[in-house]
Amino acid sequence: MDSSLVLQNLLSPPVLFFGLGLLSVVLRSDLEIPAPLPKLFSLYLLLAIGLKGGMELQQSGLDRLVVLTVTAALAMALLVPITSFLVLRTRFDTYNAAAVSAAYGSISAVTFITAETFLGALGVPFDGFMVAALALMESPAIIIGLLLVRLMAPREGGSDLGWSGVMHEAFLNSSVLVLVGSLAIGALSAAFSPAGMARMEPFSEQLFYGALSFFLLDMGIVAGQRLRELRETGGFLIAFALLAPLLHAAAGLAVAVVLRLPQGDALLFMVLCASASYIAVPAAMRMTVPQANPSLYITSSLGLTFPFNIVVGIPLYMAALQRFIPAAGSP
Repeated sequence: MDSSLVLQNLLSPPVLFFGLGLLSVVLRSDLEIPAPLPKLFSLYLLLAIGLKGGMELQQSGLDRLVVLTVTAALAMALLVPITSFLVLRTRFDTYNAAAVSAAYGSISAVTFITAETFLGALGVPFDGFMVAALALMESPAIIIGLLLVRLMAPREGGSDLGWSGVMHEAFLNSSVLVLVGSLAIGALSAAFSPAGMARMEPFSEQLFYGALSFFLLDMGIVAGQRLRELRETGGFLIAFALLAPLLHAAAGLAVAVVLRLPQGDALLFMVLCASASYIAVPAAMRMTVPQANPSLYITSSLGLTFPFNIVVGIPLYMAALQRFIPAAGSP
């Protein structure tokens, strides 16, 4: 792997702030972010990338590559939780295996945003329609996880799933609603009110990098706190949390090569496949599968997979895809 890619990623302000958050936990500092602010910045980041993605989607249109990429993203969102469940079921009961597999079948929007920032620093272009793939990949894994519980859990003591609540949580949770809504608003505004979109730029673009750094500072603190629970998860889940993103990214790379995605889009697709949800899926699993242990699916996704992808995974995936997909303009 090209060491310059790792250095470029490690020395970017957002990743350094993430490291500062981790360090504060290690040093037992009293650094903390007041509770409402991380949620606010999370919603802001989703709103900003949705607006930009909607604008670029409107400009590019729904061509063949867009449709194929979004379809492939949806297929990965369905396949990853099923294959993950088959692996996890060898060591965990149905409830815990389904909850963890749902987390790994879904996505981390912040990891995706960090990958966009990484591409921007390298000067590698990417298309806004990848935000549509991001929006589509969050909810299906929740449905698959709950279907696995319904089909595989023993009848005795099985979870009584209220499907109206499940569907509401999967498709109308705050992150999905803001992302899809801002994507639609961005597309409509770009088509009918370009002057209005121009006035949004100071809010949605110029503040973005600072907001991401602030949010990753908080994520570093939370991830550092979760690392203390690793002893409870066991070696098998630790290995899964570190190997699963590599395998899922490799599958994403294979799809990107088949679809002939450009480098920037290929990296974002790989990151979507490799990331794991630590917000939407845990919220849904707590509500609908109380038999599952939250320390397993939250600690693995947030305490291990998220920092691995942020610090090491993104430059590693970029180095891998450069061997198969040439940069724009290369022979």
